[in-house]
Amino acid sequence: MVDMSLYAAFLVAAFALCITPGPDMMFIVAMGGRGGPTAGVMAAFGVACAMLVHAIAAALGLSALFTALPTLYHVLRWAGAAYLLYLAVKAFRDKSVPGEDGADAEGPGKRHSGKGRSRMRRAFWQGAITNLLNPKVILFNVAFLPQFVDPSLGHVPGQLLLLGATIVVMGFLWDGSVGLLSGRLASLLRRSARVNRWLNIVSGTVFTGLAVRLVATSPK
Repeated sequence: MVDMSLYAAFLVAAFALCITPGPDMMFIVAMGGRGGPTAGVMAAFGVACAMLVHAIAAALGLSALFTALPTLYHVLRWAGAAYLLYLAVKAFRDKSVPGEDGADAEGPGKRHSGKGRSRMRRAFWQGAITNLLNPKVILFNVAFLPQFVDPSLGHVPGQLLLLGATIVVMGFLWDGSVGLLSGRLASLLRRSARVNRWLNIVSGTVFTGLAVRLVATSPK
């Protein structure tokens, strides 16, 4: 179904892309810093699910249609920036103290509580929405994946889907590990109310920077 030499080259390129720090990774680190290791992993899972949606869209040809609609690009870009700024405001305004009800995302007896599950769902959806509202991811799929497709083998949509699914899995394994590690480190630091507040400020700053980056950069 795929050219194995092309697929091997794709694996190398995809791995290099996955381990290179980018907006998604910075977002996941910030989410782990705010909500702990489980939140970091769930944010990575949300990003991975959104990437899978992008891969399916590329396989169906929907991503190619997107390049012909520059207005849609700008709508998604500003919507994504607005959502990131919303998350930044929430982080800046969060003055909760470790030990308060709902403040410690990884505290004993709370991880499996209703509030804990709600936080994990929020982390998942925040990761998914942030990625889905980033039009550059759509353009990436249009530009990157077809380079490793051999039309002579046929089943071009299937080849695109396989490549997309591969990078989704690789990305989740890497980003999930990053989210887990950043969350564990943050959980240790959050024992101090002052550090807890500092981590929220750092997370808010990261979200703001990602929003500015999304708005300031133009499609290539």
